[in-house]
Amino acid sequence: MTAQHKPASATTVSRDSRAPSMSVRAMAGLVGGLAGGAVFGILMAMMGMLPMIASLVGFTSAGVGFAVHLVISILIGLALTIPGAALLQGSLMKSAFVGALYGALWWVLGPLLIMPAMMGMPLFTLDGASVTSLMGHVIYGLILGLVAAMIIRRRR
Repeated sequence: MTAQHKPASATTVSRDSRAPSMSVRAMAGLVGGLAGGAVFGILMAMMGMLPMIASLVGFTSAGVGFAVHLVISILIGLALTIPGAALLQGSLMKSAFVGALYGALWWVLGPLLIMPAMMGMPLFTLDGASVTSLMGHVIYGLILGLVAAMIIRRRR
């Protein structure tokens, strides 16, 4: 049997089947969350939403709102990649889809539930602003999923 046709041993582990290390998963969540958060933050700035985000920590400045938004974006990115890096393995299309779904989930949790509860506002309010927010969250998740997946692939 030639070396080309030699069967792989049972102990051989391919590079692609190994789970990414904790540091790789953390880097993927940090960079992916920051990338998605920066794009979404720019969209939020254009809509004048950043002062409301700043109000979560007692400020009204758009700059503070942007900083708070980025911190939240990084934490949400880490919440995907540290326990769920396996969800981002496979095709980039799959990673983008997982990220977009994850962003939609955080749209429900964040602006429809957690933020209004913290601010004493009605929960699950659906209006034009919330639909725009859904698009922003899906874009955030899409970018998070793609960037995190690329980092995980390169850093094994």
